[in-house]
Amino acid sequence: MQRAVHQYIENRTFDEIAVGDQARLIRTLKPNDIHLFAAMSGDVNPTHVDPEFARSSQFREVVGHSMWGSTLFSTILGTEFPGPGTVYITQSLKFWRPVGIADTLEVTVTCREKFAHNSHIIFDCVAINQDGLKVIDGTAEVAAPTEKIKRPRISLPEVTISDKELRYQHLLSLTTGLSPVPTAVVHPCDASSLGGPLQAADEGLIIPVLVGPEAKIRAVAEEEGFDLTGIRIVDVPHSHAAAEAGVAMARKGEVEVLMKGSLHTDELMSAVVNRSHGLRTARRISHVFIAEVPTYPHPLLITDAAINIEPTLEEKVDIVQNAIELAQIMGIIEPKVAILSAVETVTSKLRSTIDAAALCKMADRGQIKGGILDGPLAFDNAISILAAKTKGINSAVAGNADILVVPDLESGNMVAKQLEYLADAVLAGVVVGTKVPIVLTSRADTAEARAASCAIAQLMAHHRRVVVAQ
Repeated sequence: MQRAVHQYIENRTFDEIAVGDQARLIRTLKPNDIHLFAAMSGDVNPTHVDPEFARSSQFREVVGHSMWGSTLFSTILGTEFPGPGTVYITQSLKFWRPVGIADTLEVTVTCREKFAHNSHIIFDCVAINQDGLKVIDGTAEVAAPTEKIKRPRISLPEVTISDKELRYQHLLSLTTGLSPVPTAVVHPCDASSLGGPLQAADEGLIIPVLVGPEAKIRAVAEEEGFDLTGIRIVDVPHSHAAAEAGVAMARKGEVEVLMKGSLHTDELMSAVVNRSHGLRTARRISHVFIAEVPTYPHPLLITDAAINIEPTLEEKVDIVQNAIELAQIMGIIEPKVAILSAVETVTSKLRSTIDAAALCKMADRGQIKGGILDGPLAFDNAISILAAKTKGINSAVAGNADILVVPDLESGNMVAKQLEYLADAVLAGVVVGTKVPIVLTSRADTAEARAASCAIAQLMAHHRRVVVAQ
């Protein structure tokens, strides 16, 4: 009969510890850590919880509470070294730099001095981030246990904060201060495809121009109680004509964004890719999902999950470059790009691994610019530092990817939709590589998801204005 394995927490007594002995802990700061610490302590300093305010602060981004880092020393001292029975006496710490979301701290405590008369120990404490920079250092004095203690480890319930409204507002906050952009909404003839752009208009993201059969649009508005006062409607007989009219408006500069309504994606994109009257550029057209996932510390871009079915290596070059440039527009200066496959080794049996290796080498040679590429990487290695370290992957990208480049449309669509429906992610989607950004929504998208996509398109349109002005 196989005996069950129990997890125990066990201390090291005063006599078992020698000067120079050490213990370490590695922890990555996630948005949930900040929110939980704020909720527990009541410290709602906007530097920690308000992305809009944080962007105007000295750190230019949301940072963790300084005392979050200090609690990691307490974790080591109270649970492992010395462990149960330890009593804090004093602690003195200096905070050298902030801890940002996705920063990984390696926390070390080292026995510096022992006092036999009262079993006190002084520990040196230091926390180093993933760049090798000192974040916190100082000392802690404790009364160490003198008797051995071994107890079953208490399993605490996992706590997560899933605030969709907060993540939705985070996406919208990227466009704070920007004026709304004229947007052709192509065939908005059902409740969600009409309600989404109207909500985006209320949020100050777009100035919608509704392109489709006016009678149908007004019927939907009346049924749903939508107010169309002051909104321009371009009356065309059917969805095919709406696609052509919307694209024509974009070509003439009447609108700066195109938004899909209640027509099939192929119908809209056939007008977009038309070689003589469409919105092509020299770049391959591709699609990017922007996912705000509650269990991931920063936005995650997924490409291509909607346009290119089974892209070639040459097409993936444009797909990667499109995503990098979008990430930079979003403020990610040098995005980390994970080229996904099922494995992390290169093999001729999986074309995606060959493509990944080639893309990384092309980035080394300057054929892809602006990002840090690594691959092939399995999904877990791309988004989990723990998984990457377990497999011995030493990479600037692994565990902290900003962009996931999927092998094909099927896998990308599955990844994005699983994050949305199983991980409660907020998804925004936009087509890039075209003369104007295109909000390519799904029939199942909520009005909030459509508005979030409009926010990304608005950001891109304003960036395009700057580029054209230069």
